[in-house]
Amino acid sequence: MRCPYCHYEQSRVLDTTHDQRGGIRRRRECEKCGQRFSTYERAILATPLVVKRDGTREEFDREKLMRGIRIACAKRPVSAAEIERLVGEIESSLQQMGRAEVSSRVVGDMVIAGLKELDQLAYIRYAIVYLNLNDLHAIRKEIDRLLEGS
Repeated sequence: MRCPYCHYEQSRVLDTTHDQRGGIRRRRECEKCGQRFSTYERAILATPLVVKRDGTREEFDREKLMRGIRIACAKRPVSAAEIERLVGEIESSLQQMGRAEVSSRVVGDMVIAGLKELDQLAYIRYAIVYLNLNDLHAIRKEIDRLLEGS
């Protein structure tokens, strides 16, 4: 692994931990400059193509999903680690389905369910776009549904 500070090729592993999704986190130290850094390894499993509403297909894009969730969680007390965990869970669920294609609706439903548990205001922000809540009455209905479930 190349050092991100001095780009030296050799580093030594100080610590290795495993997470529940099968990833491996390694704490490393550069043998040249002595700086410490972490690396994360995870298996590359095939993710299905996402079939959009208009019938077009595109590769699952982890970063695109992360951006959408970050926008919904902007200025909310949701940590980057929680967002990363949610995206990881969604990606893992899609991979475990073992299907070549999946509807964008399935991905959106997973995001909605995750945000509902993570932060209710972020959920409402995402739901306004995803569920096409285009007037105040529809938004109020969704908020009332949330309050009834609490």
